[in-house]
Amino acid sequence: MTELAIETTGLRKVYGAKVAVTDLTLDVPRGEVFGFLGPNGAGKSTAIKMLLGLVRPTGGSARVLGHAPGHTQTLARIGFLPEPFRFHEWLSAMELLALHGRLYRMDPASCRKRARDVLEMVGLADQADRPLSGYSKGMLQRIGLAQALLHSPELAFFDEPTSALDPFGRRLVRSIIHQVKAQGTTVFLNSHLLGEVEVTCDRVAFIKAGQVLQTLSLQDSLAAKQHLELRVDAVTPALLERVVPLVEEWRFLEDDDAEPASACDAPGAGAAGTPAALELVAAHSQAPLIAQAVLAAGAQLYALAPRRTSLEQLFLDIVGTEDSGQ
Repeated sequence: MTELAIETTGLRKVYGAKVAVTDLTLDVPRGEVFGFLGPNGAGKSTAIKMLLGLVRPTGGSARVLGHAPGHTQTLARIGFLPEPFRFHEWLSAMELLALHGRLYRMDPASCRKRARDVLEMVGLADQADRPLSGYSKGMLQRIGLAQALLHSPELAFFDEPTSALDPFGRRLVRSIIHQVKAQGTTVFLNSHLLGEVEVTCDRVAFIKAGQVLQTLSLQDSLAAKQHLELRVDAVTPALLERVVPLVEEWRFLEDDDAEPASACDAPGAGAAGTPAALELVAAHSQAPLIAQAVLAAGAQLYALAPRRTSLEQLFLDIVGTEDSGQ
C-alpha cells in the first residue's frame, strides 16, 4: 500500500456560527501532485491552514507526513507558498532566501548553494541581488516559490501559485512542479486556473461548502465519459429515434446555452429537418452502433468524432453551476 503524505478523516472547523469546513476526508499518496478545487468560500484555505497546524480543527483527525499537523520536526520538511503573501521588500532575493534558510536551520554554505539553484529554477538568477521592492507581482510570486522549495521539502503546499503570472510564468511553474515531483516531492496545489490543474495534477478533490464531494484521477476521469460530435446533413425524427436510445445525453451543438437532454427524452417535433451537429455522451462501445444507426435512418454521416471532456466541464458536473456569491 502506498504511503500517504496526507491523511484526513472528517476534519472540521467552525468559527462561532460559521462552519468553514464540514467534512474534509482525503488521502494523498507520497510523490503525487494533488489538486484541490472548489468555488470561492468552499473552505480550501482553511483546510490548508489546518493541515499546516496554523488553525486548530474543531473535529476530525489528520496526519501529515505521519504526524499530527503542526509537529515541529514535520514542519521542517514542508514548503508553503500562501495566498496572499508579503515578503520583506528591503531585502534582496538572496538575503530573503538566507533568512528562510536560517529559519529552516540550513547550513549557511548549503543554503547559499541551494539558493542559487532555486533562483535559477524560478528564472530569477540574474535578479538575485535586486531588492524585492523593485520586483513585479509575477517576480514576487516566483521568489515565493523559491523560498517554499529552498530546503528541498518532502511536501509542498502551493496556494494559487500562478495567480499573478503571465503565460510564460505559468509554463515555468508547471515545469517546476513536474521537476520537484520527479525528485519525490508531494505537491498539494490549490488553484482556480483549471487549465493549469488539468495539465499538472495526477488527482484532484472537489470541495464545496466545506465538504469533499469527490476525489478522482484526472487521467481516468477525463477519459471515462466519451463525448462525441455527430455531424449529419439533417436531424430528423427518424434519426433521433434510432440514436437517442444509444446515448446517455445529447444536445444540439449550435445552441451553446442548451441543457443536455436525457436519453429518455422524446425528440422534439421542432428538430425535424434541422441541419445540425449533435453532442452525444455515450460508452466507447456505442460509437460503431451510433454510426450504423445514422446510416439506417437515411442520414448522411459527415463526422463522428470524440470531444475531450475538459476539467472545467467536470468541475461544473460535480460542483454545480450555482455562483458561490464570494
